Amino acid sequence: QVQLVESGGGLVQAGGSLRLSCAASGSIFSRNGMYWYRQAPGTRREFVALISIYGSTNYVDSVKGRFTISRDNAKNTGYLQMDMLKPEDTAAYYCHMAGYWGQGTQVTVSS
Repeated sequence: QVQLVESGGGLVQAGGSLRLSCAASGSIFSRNGMYWYRQAPGTRREFVALISIYGSTNYVDSVKGRFTISRDNAKNTGYLQMDMLKPEDTAAYYCHMAGYWGQGTQVTVSS
């Protein structure tokens, strides 16, 4: 059974930073790309960022230059560093890997 557990969400003022973590159980981590998605109330879940097993990255345009995705295969953990946060970044953030989803962590950015 694979589990993905996110942490690191919280309440932050606009312009602040947060770092989300996604810890994976099982042996899937090093063999799969990792994705971050987010979902605000009343909206569809949207892609935010991905990192491949080779370390290549991609981002949705709205977070480019502000968010950084990374991974530590030795720790089976992925990260999403979020800087210069904006109120429109407020959402539940989910990590996704190999068909599995975490439970989400809430990020709230106040203006």
